Amino acid sequence: MDEMKKRVLIIDDHPIFRMGLKELINQEDDLEVCGEVEKPAKVMDCIKTLSPNIVLIDLALEQADDGLELISQIRTFHETLPLLVISMYDESRYAKKAIKSGANGYIMKQEASDSVIKAIKTILNGHIFISHTILTDILSDKTRSDAKSNAVADMLTERELEVFGLIGRGKTTNEIADTLYLSPKTIGTYRERIKEKLSIKHSSELIKRAVAWRIEKKSN
Repeated sequence: MDEMKKRVLIIDDHPIFRMGLKELINQEDDLEVCGEVEKPAKVMDCIKTLSPNIVLIDLALEQADDGLELISQIRTFHETLPLLVISMYDESRYAKKAIKSGANGYIMKQEASDSVIKAIKTILNGHIFISHTILTDILSDKTRSDAKSNAVADMLTERELEVFGLIGRGKTTNEIADTLYLSPKTIGTYRERIKEKLSIKHSSELIKRAVAWRIEKKSN
């Protein structure tokens, strides 16, 4: 496998769809499908073994009770791994739920052939890939949430905001430490302080909040 190419893992239980998706992705000079998974029970092991740069996941897997829960499970153990949902479910009904569960993007299978490469590269570059309508809804939710409490900028110190912003860019603790010339232990302390100040219990929720905050800042 070419180490220069970004590795893509496909999670979908439709062989024909996987075949078409794999062919489409492998045509790109900088992308390569590193594996395919059809059973949810094998997802975590495959991620650990194959170390993909991005995961494409269907919400309607036969042996999964809830595709959104699978996204949350992946996000719990792989905080910064990019996740793109490719689903037959209507975006207006499920995209916002998928993003809140930890996905970085959402496209419908009917649009996959036209949008999947753009979506993958957009997400690999650190951005969210969803329609403008859904993005507006998410930002509106975030705005309403902020209205109930002090703005994030007022609650965090300048250094905490730096760390929070880098978390929103998908940086790991070690990467943030390198960027800010601090130790990973110090960054870990900042993360815990941020979680406490924003009433966040889990790291997956911290990432979601940081990403949403970063999107909101860019849109203003």
